[in-house]
Amino acid sequence: MTAGGRPVEPAQPDVLTPLLRDRESVLVYDRSHVLGPEALRAILEAARWSPSAGNSQPWGFLVGLRGDDTHAAMVETLSSANRVWAPSASAVIFTLHQVATDEDHEIAYSDYAMFDLGQAVAHITVQARSMGLQVRQFGGFDHRAAAERFAVPPHWAVTTGIALGLPAGPDGDAEMPEWLRARARLPRSRLPLEAFVHSGKFGHAADFLG
Repeated sequence: MTAGGRPVEPAQPDVLTPLLRDRESVLVYDRSHVLGPEALRAILEAARWSPSAGNSQPWGFLVGLRGDDTHAAMVETLSSANRVWAPSASAVIFTLHQVATDEDHEIAYSDYAMFDLGQAVAHITVQARSMGLQVRQFGGFDHRAAAERFAVPPHWAVTTGIALGLPAGPDGDAEMPEWLRARARLPRSRLPLEAFVHSGKFGHAADFLG
């Protein structure tokens, strides 16, 4: 098996915490699951307490719960492929990062803002997993339309999407198209550590990997 011409190997997650080992990028969600306000607050608190350069906290989140007006507006901006599966998640979240200073919020570390947003989303993913939920991240939506629809100021950039919810049961994909069912069941695999962990110089696999 290869990825981008490089060999990959099945995930070997035995050394990982179960919060990471059991993480999956779920495509099929339980449409009856409702994400309550306490659970949603807990998940977003994880983002709030993630690290950022100079404690700048340059992230923002637009949250739509399935059935509300925000969610409906978000769905309208999704790509045709993502519109097949994402609306069934309990919540859809659009992430933002700050790209410039405004009169209310100076940002001294804007070069790291997208990196910091990524850390915040990673914390969301782990917190959600600790609560029995799963997260799928995606980029397939009309970013400009989302910025306009939600009046995002110009010093903020709409960045990614997150689907958040409870995975469906084994027969939950019965109504999904075949291409999505096949994609959802693909085995997980990753590049070996030797492909991206270096020492001495770039391209030299770290010696400790042996």
